[in-house]
Amino acid sequence: MSAAIINDDTMRDTDTSDIAASDGSISNGTAQATTKESATESAGTGIGITDGSAIANDRSTEADIDLDALVGTTTNTAILPEPDAHAYDAIETGDGDPLILGGHRFTSRFILGSGRYDLNLIKATIENAGTQIVTMALRRCRTTENNLLDYIPKGITMLPNTSGARNAEEAVRIARLAREVCHTDFVKIEIEHEQRYLLPDNAETIKATAILASEGFVAMPYMFPDPIVARQLEDAGAACVMPLGSLIGSNKGIRMRDFIEVIIANAGVPVIIDAGIGRPSQACEAMEMGADAVMAYTAIASAGNIPLMARAFKDAIEAGRASYRSGLGTVTEGHAVPSSPTNASDYLG
Repeated sequence: MSAAIINDDTMRDTDTSDIAASDGSISNGTAQATTKESATESAGTGIGITDGSAIANDRSTEADIDLDALVGTTTNTAILPEPDAHAYDAIETGDGDPLILGGHRFTSRFILGSGRYDLNLIKATIENAGTQIVTMALRRCRTTENNLLDYIPKGITMLPNTSGARNAEEAVRIARLAREVCHTDFVKIEIEHEQRYLLPDNAETIKATAILASEGFVAMPYMFPDPIVARQLEDAGAACVMPLGSLIGSNKGIRMRDFIEVIIANAGVPVIIDAGIGRPSQACEAMEMGADAVMAYTAIASAGNIPLMARAFKDAIEAGRASYRSGLGTVTEGHAVPSSPTNASDYLG
């Protein structure tokens, strides 16, 4: 189909979009220099314009309808509150939103495990993760060659764990040794008396937490996500609680979400989700739930590119924290909400 184009240069200069006539011709752009509102209204009814005047149609009874009153900016502006330039001054991240553990401040909310890495990759992984806390099993600290501590960059807080302990007594003994070897008061309390599922023994963990906290340790207990136990650990002196997301090393994500949400809602200490986090998206989900930090290890150690996966986790955790602090949008059930709201209820939920 051919179209007659008249005075193309004039058409490009006009502020009003050209509208094709029903016969395919395009009239002079100067003649079409009507208001944008008229062009929009005419286009909405399928009417062509040839000389700048709207052509009436059979639906003349709708001519008096004010489209702005239905979907335009006038209605939307009236509903939205006046912008406040300082409304978000209090929302801070990084240095202004620290993680506090035992009186120590950390700007990173990513705790990194160190068990399976090639020692030559540890430094690059830590740097890409942006982490400030690295966990380690005491048995990896050797006094001869290939000592893990020799590969950890300066300024990193070591978090020795009591992995291998089967009861509170063994966990306390390992923690005391770790304090001497690693020169730190931080300890992650892990007590598992069976080897198939590696589920933490909450009762023994409470006992060990009470003893180590009384000795000045920054006790960080790994726990099965029981909200009652979380409160008991807090009362015992825990600096945080570390509920598992799913079976350790499984990469299955947050399978215990309902219980963890109850723990987060009632905790008076930081909640760090540990074990089972298998993807950056799952780490982001944990932070959006309101967790204070995430610990990950297997997902990164088993990745094809370990340093790159560490960076992906870092970015996801930061995004999840920012999302949580910004206030997530309302989730609706049983009805839709128009993307171009027409009344106050569409904004207010």
